[in-house]
Amino acid sequence: MFDSKIAFVVRDDLESWQRLNVVAFLATGIVAAAPDVLGETYIDAHHRPYSRISAQPMLIFAGDLAALQRTHRKGLERELTLVPYVQAMFATGNDADNRAVFLEEDADAMNLVGIALRGPKKAVDKVIKGLSLHP
Repeated sequence: MFDSKIAFVVRDDLESWQRLNVVAFLATGIVAAAPDVLGETYIDAHHRPYSRISAQPMLIFAGDLAALQRTHRKGLERELTLVPYVQAMFATGNDADNRAVFLEEDADAMNLVGIALRGPKKAVDKVIKGLSLHP
């Protein structure tokens, strides 16, 4: 199967559109950090090519702020690939402003609304232990 695992943890108090938006942004961060997760080009019956997508499943979990902060802390301890998204990023309109508000966050107590992780399967499983799959 897969030696690595990809998981997203999204705050359970967000609007539906915010959850979807956060997961979409986090997925791009995972692919940027690990382009090897992409499969081959898709070809339809008329031989038209379509873009590649992840060849590996991505699981989505839900949790409160404390669960996301705990996931962040444990992910750092295990040196996993982490892609965080903080509340203040909802108020910006571009990447430069996103990075600016992210830099202003308390690095030990980020106001996380989502976090993606990738790493060895067993390590990711230990970090997300106790979280529930997103409904």
